[in-house]
Amino acid sequence: MYALYFILVSVLCCMMMSQTVANEMKEHIPFFEDICKGIKAGDTCEKLVGYSAVYRVCFGMACFFSIFCLLTININNSKSCRAYIHNGFWFFKLLLLGAMCSGAFFIPDQETFLNAWRYVGAIGAFIFIGIQLFLIVDFAHKWNKNWTAGTVHNKLWYASLALVTLIMYSIATGGLIFMAVFYTQRDGCMENKILLGVNGGLCLLISLVAISPCVQNRQPHSGLLQSGLISCYVTYLTFSALSSKPGEVVLDEHGKNVTICVPDLGQDLYRDKNLVTGLGTTLLFVCILYSCLTSTTRSSSDALQGRYAAPEQEVARCCFCFGPYGEDTEEQQNMKEGPGVIYDEKKGTVYSYSYFHFVFLLASLYVMMTVTNWFNYESANIETFFNGSWSIFWVKTASCWMCVLLYLCTLVAPLCCPSRQFYV
Repeated sequence: MYALYFILVSVLCCMMMSQTVANEMKEHIPFFEDICKGIKAGDTCEKLVGYSAVYRVCFGMACFFSIFCLLTININNSKSCRAYIHNGFWFFKLLLLGAMCSGAFFIPDQETFLNAWRYVGAIGAFIFIGIQLFLIVDFAHKWNKNWTAGTVHNKLWYASLALVTLIMYSIATGGLIFMAVFYTQRDGCMENKILLGVNGGLCLLISLVAISPCVQNRQPHSGLLQSGLISCYVTYLTFSALSSKPGEVVLDEHGKNVTICVPDLGQDLYRDKNLVTGLGTTLLFVCILYSCLTSTTRSSSDALQGRYAAPEQEVARCCFCFGPYGEDTEEQQNMKEGPGVIYDEKKGTVYSYSYFHFVFLLASLYVMMTVTNWFNYESANIETFFNGSWSIFWVKTASCWMCVLLYLCTLVAPLCCPSRQFYV
């Protein structure tokens, strides 16, 4: 239900950033100008569209999740009074969310509010990106630790590790070669060449550090599987950044403007702007929603707080993200005897309610900054969102470098703090 509320507000933000939707409303809604004047939204409802409207709506959604984040602090029992507030009253919560999003339009001194809220949104959005990057690095270590534990009893796990590592390095290498062919040219495209060279060098660096003797002595479970996965993700972020970068326009020998540094095979994909915008926006919010839901599990919360299982307690399995097969817990045994609700509260609630709302709070700020094109907000609209922007390019590039830095920190930290025990 919280995800549904999040999607509804996100779709509303996209509609507010769409010039097509605004034009359609003017043409098909009777007495449009009279309605706009009646609700004091301007002669053509200009206060309900554009980046400032999205800032206000997302402010209301952020306040909504902030309130529930505070109300659900230190809930350890899903049957407590405050837990019922989290798990019910959905109609009243929807009314509260609508009231907060609407009330944000009546905040006095709008100019000061928007300027201050813009910086808050940027900070929160970068924190949200940082959480996702941290969980990706944690996933890489968890994967390698689990499969390495299986090699003690079955040597076939060595083959699995080698095969997956080879596949990931092949994908990373192939991706860099693909971008070098299609996103660079002999003359020009210097930014693309530098970015590919730097990121390719970073992939090589983390691979060498992961298998270096000093790291291996302190972290025997460190290997090429983690660095291969991080290299794949760096390759993906590099491709995403280059795809978001505005193309360079030069004059050809006939005096015509030609766009370079973009693949020729992608020109036909951008003919139908409505299709590209619709598919791109849908994928964007699916990824954001998936990140929210996967970031709010107990394992993710434990990882962010530095709580890990010891390597000797690992049980190797292909689907290592789930519980081990063939072991029925006490709750599962009770479930077999008859239907009922399982309350797995040996370590508190199944997940942290407060952390759940905190992640959705950060996601609200991330949506706000993403839909309004980050720092190019004044000229932003959803139709041109996927045409390229320097702001999005640098955000994705910075995310790529931040991911590498986080992974290097997990490798170097045991060397800097020899007295502390690290399990990743």
